[in-house]
Amino acid sequence: MASSLRTAAVASRIFAASSSSSSTARLSLLRSSPSLSFSYSLKSLAFSSHFSALQRRSSDDVWSSGRFCTAASPRCAASDRDQLKSAREDIKELLKSKFFHPILVRLGWHDAVTYNKNIEAWPQRGGANGSLRFEVELKHAANAALVNALNLIQPIKDKYPGVTYADLFQLASATAIEEAGGTKIPMKYGRVDVSDPNECPEEGRLPAAGPPSPADHLREVFYRMGLNDKEIVALSGAHTLGRSRPERSGWGKPETKYTKDGPGAPGGQSWTVQWLKFDNSYFKDIKAKRDEDLLVLPTDAVLFEDPSFKAYSEKYAEDEETFFTDYAEAHATLSNLGAKFDPRELLGEIIDAPTQVAS
Repeated sequence: MASSLRTAAVASRIFAASSSSSSTARLSLLRSSPSLSFSYSLKSLAFSSHFSALQRRSSDDVWSSGRFCTAASPRCAASDRDQLKSAREDIKELLKSKFFHPILVRLGWHDAVTYNKNIEAWPQRGGANGSLRFEVELKHAANAALVNALNLIQPIKDKYPGVTYADLFQLASATAIEEAGGTKIPMKYGRVDVSDPNECPEEGRLPAAGPPSPADHLREVFYRMGLNDKEIVALSGAHTLGRSRPERSGWGKPETKYTKDGPGAPGGQSWTVQWLKFDNSYFKDIKAKRDEDLLVLPTDAVLFEDPSFKAYSEKYAEDEETFFTDYAEAHATLSNLGAKFDPRELLGEIIDAPTQVAS
């Protein structure tokens, strides 16, 4: 599944094609401080009464429910190459002054992790298709506070209408990893957006933080997507970024010595000491079990308890380079799950160099 991502050359390739100039959706979103939590929330998301539509074209194009209203974007071709490049630079600039790396990683993940390999039809199979912009999916308990991430990047979407939501979510996630000191992710682009909230997946496809049998739960969720034990462990390493807030997720301390002064809004409990730096400290800290101010969820602890998971966790705790390599491949694989690429016959295009179609 990840064979096409094993070389450094692949890392420079992305999907791209010109898109039409048709109108794209706008969202009116909650104007509150973005969450830095990367945890999977178990609480329901409370929506503000201040939601309103920035743009309404017609009853055929606009879906509304209660206090939230969003124009549904049309299905579109691959994102515009130049706009993708510019959007990436804007995300980088945003991350230089703000501390939103964890929530942007979570945004891309949660749009993709709904994928079910046993369902062939698109978009019923879920995956990276931009459906997370709709209220019906934002209200899923595991997506608590992700409306703040949408609020954060909506101005970039407005500025670059030739980039689909599905691509923007994955672009933001990969860029956040890289800007936090992580490895380059071999990303592809050209994902088609779903056009209607009725195309959102049902609730219950995302991982939980404290299931009765953590190892079985992780395998149930990730095997459903076609991923394996190595990818489960590598992807879990992204918890090196971010913190959990008990008022949102039901997990973690209100604050610790590592979070009481920020950066960003203070509070929450992080998995690592330097929770805005992407490295292998997540595995080192779980293995050491020395610091009560660092968060260890049941789904974290099991990585050093289950024999198969432990083999990879031990390796990543000792060898950061191996972790980076495996993480980059797993993240790229995750970002493509369930996606419908247009034009589908292309294998990639270099974003920072003259156009090159892979053979």
